[in-house]
Amino acid sequence: MPAYIHGNLAVEQRTEQQVKAKETKRVVQRNKTLPLQEKLLYLFTVAICVVVAGLIIWRYAQIYEMNANIRSIEQQIAKLEAENSILKQKVDALSEPHRMLEKAKELGFVTPEPDQVKTNKNKAAADSNGQAASKSTETKTASGVKKTKDQP
Repeated sequence: MPAYIHGNLAVEQRTEQQVKAKETKRVVQRNKTLPLQEKLLYLFTVAICVVVAGLIIWRYAQIYEMNANIRSIEQQIAKLEAENSILKQKVDALSEPHRMLEKAKELGFVTPEPDQVKTNKNKAAADSNGQAASKSTETKTASGVKKTKDQP
């Protein structure tokens, strides 16, 4: 086809003799396989790397779980603080003195008058010897005179 490329079929084709190269045989030496000890060393190295990576991933999973727990507890704390502030406001509103007086009057309580009878009960007090002191009771009569009774 080279003649056709040149555009003239009448041209004689040149044929070159191809020189055949002498093939030489090469001796290929194969490397011996790795010794068993070296294979085991590589295997244990890979196994240790896998275990360390697994431990690191497990630890990060624990940290993530703890952070999630902390976030949920903080949310609960925020809710409880809000509820506590609301309850404190209610306590303040309910413990106002004028409101308590109104509620007491609704329930039938009245303020004491100066001529009402008051009773005081004194508990036995121990003196320095360890003996019980005598009990005294005070009563107010209708005339306003106090009477004291000592009881052993």
